[in-house]
Amino acid sequence: MRPLIATAFVSLDGVVEAPGGEPGYRNSGWTFKDVAFDESAYEIKGREQEQAAAMMMGRVSYEAFSPVWPDMLEDFPRYKVLPKYVVSTTLQDKDLVTNWGDITILRSLDDVAALKETDGGPIIIHGSATLDRNLSDAGLIDRYHLLVFPVLLGAGKRLFSDTDKDKQMLTLAESQSYPNGLQKLVYDVTH
Repeated sequence: MRPLIATAFVSLDGVVEAPGGEPGYRNSGWTFKDVAFDESAYEIKGREQEQAAAMMMGRVSYEAFSPVWPDMLEDFPRYKVLPKYVVSTTLQDKDLVTNWGDITILRSLDDVAALKETDGGPIIIHGSATLDRNLSDAGLIDRYHLLVFPVLLGAGKRLFSDTDKDKQMLTLAESQSYPNGLQKLVYDVTH
């Protein structure tokens, strides 16, 4: 079974919206504006790129990443060649970029579950707050890679839904604190 790994920059109160400066959110860019940069805190990002066998994202993240990431060879060289899966009911093949490797559209959570049953390595999910919530609620996420920032944002898209569901237990696989207040938390979902 291929593990699904959700990776996120998250505020202490669970907001994941617009960490890198995306327009339309009043606290846009919150990861870099007020928290001192500590390169060691981002080591996990390089490790994710090396260990991932594929990428997954929702339509909104795909539409944000696809014009930019294919040309970011210095920062994301391996992501250019990895297979990509976009979970969307509306995106069409004609909407896909042609300079970012193999891209497959999945239409449902059932399609994601079937993909997990195939051979291959870990699939990393970038951005995609809505997809992360839906996959979590469906019990399809196997691991979380979280960089938790020392900020409370209040409103914004959250990593986890408020759906009334059975509890999900997590096992801490890795953690580290950094002088700038960031916390790296890696959790395996107990299935």
